[in-house]
Parts: sequence; C-alpha cells; structure tokens
Amino acid sequence: MRRFLNVLVFTLVLAAVAPAFAQHKHGAGHEAAQHQSHRFDDPQAWAKAFDDPKRAEWQKPDEVVKALALKPDMKVVDLGAGTGYFAVRLARELPAGVVYAIDLEPKMVAYLAERAKALALPNMKALRGSATSANLPEPVDLVLLVNVFHHIDGRSSYFRNIAKSLKSGGRIAIIETTPEAPAGPPRAMRMSATQVEAEMKAAGYSRKQRLDFLPQQSFQIFQLVDR
Repeated sequence: MRRFLNVLVFTLVLAAVAPAFAQHKHGAGHEAAQHQSHRFDDPQAWAKAFDDPKRAEWQKPDEVVKALALKPDMKVVDLGAGTGYFAVRLARELPAGVVYAIDLEPKMVAYLAERAKALALPNMKALRGSATSANLPEPVDLVLLVNVFHHIDGRSSYFRNIAKSLKSGGRIAIIETTPEAPAGPPRAMRMSATQVEAEMKAAGYSRKQRLDFLPQQSFQIFQLVDR
C-alpha cells in the first residue's frame, strides 16, 4: 500500500488524513497511481498540513466528536490516525477511557506516541496496525475512520475481523470524502454514502445513523446486524 500527497494543502489533508491506509495499489488509473506514490517519511513536517487550524472550517472536529455521543470511560479507536488530529480530541473527551491511535506507518506511530506524551494524554495509545487487521488489544466501543475506508483492501474481510473486537453495541463511524466534493482524493477512488453502506452491509453491519453536517464528507455510523 502506498499514498499520494496532493499538492494543495486543502486537498492534501482531505486525501491524507489517514496516511497508513493509503499505501496499497488501487488500480484506478494514472490519478490513483499518483495517489499511492508517496509515503510519510517526515511526520513532523506533514503535521503542519494535517493539523492546520483552517481544517476545522470543513472538518468540524468538535461537532464530529459530539455526534459520536461518547461516554467518559469508553474505549475508542482512531483507525488510520495519521498525526492524531482526531485521536487527541478523543483522548481529551475520554478522561476515564482509552483511545487507540492506530496507523500502519512506523514513523507515524512513533510520532503519535510522542505527541501523546507531550500533551500529557496517557490514555492515548499509539499502536501499529497491519493491512489485514487493526490489531486491537481488547474489545472496544467505537472505531472511527476518517477518509480511511476507501484505502482498505478486502474491506468485507477486514471489517468482519474488526467485529471480533467490538463490544456488544459497539459502533463503527465512517467519514468519507463525497464524489462531488471540490477537493480530496482522486475522484476514481471516492465513495458515495450509498457505496459505503452497501459494503458495510456485505460485512455484516447495518447503518444506524447518517449525519449530514459535513460539507465535503459523508458521515455514517454502523453496528453489527446481530447486536
């Protein structure tokens, strides 16, 4: 798996919010090939783009976290955490809980661990996932993916595997750039809310909630059908 870092900061952040999960071959033509051609060799430098305060204007992170309806002691996963844009916010929201900030890129995992230490967030745990598994150490209440879903190969298998680590009533929240958004990943790689829902249904989940306040992205929350 490889990733492309777009030349525009706005597009960069939308496309690259989950660096680790952008590193596979998509086979969607030249634009997609470019999207996968770079890796994160300097997380500190890229953090300037990913954590740009201007991102809040369209990402609306505080509203996203509020919409997740978290309880202080929950165990939550930021899958494809990148530099920790959401992981840090989640950790602050869960003083008695745990946030697993998971990424595939070793340097990004190290950066996440250092950021948690610098911000005095002992409940934010940086872990390295794999291409086929999030490698969760214990059952969790929620898994959040922000512009990560479309980067994962074998999604049905991947999310059936994650189901084994969800608590009863556990949820998966998926945020994806819409096909019509003015910036973001190559259009050939974007997924509509309907496409995301269909793939999650194939993996054994049903949509419990759809939120429409993000201007560039779809936001859906899923649970296992048998729970």
